[in-house]
Amino acid sequence: MGQESVERILANPRFQELVAKRSRFAWTLSAIILAVFYGYILVVAFNPQVLAVPLGEGWTLTVGIPVGAGIIVLSFLLTWAYVTRANGEFERLNREVLEELNR
Repeated sequence: MGQESVERILANPRFQELVAKRSRFAWTLSAIILAVFYGYILVVAFNPQVLAVPLGEGWTLTVGIPVGAGIIVLSFLLTWAYVTRANGEFERLNREVLEELNR
């Protein structure tokens, strides 16, 4: 790919839209998972009794286990959300940029 092609891609409004949307979405998902994960770690470090409450009377399973599992499930869901949007909207924008470049 020549320098002229690179400049045409970088100047393309659809490419700029793609980059902006993809970056904003990725940063949003990253911020969500980091806030949840580090929030969990901070609770474990500074207020562990909150997560040490048994789920039921006589149970050994505490609140912290399902909350931790929920964080893992949340990670999968956010990954699914990104892949779904990447294969839909972002891929469509990418195709449009390539079609305009090939004209």
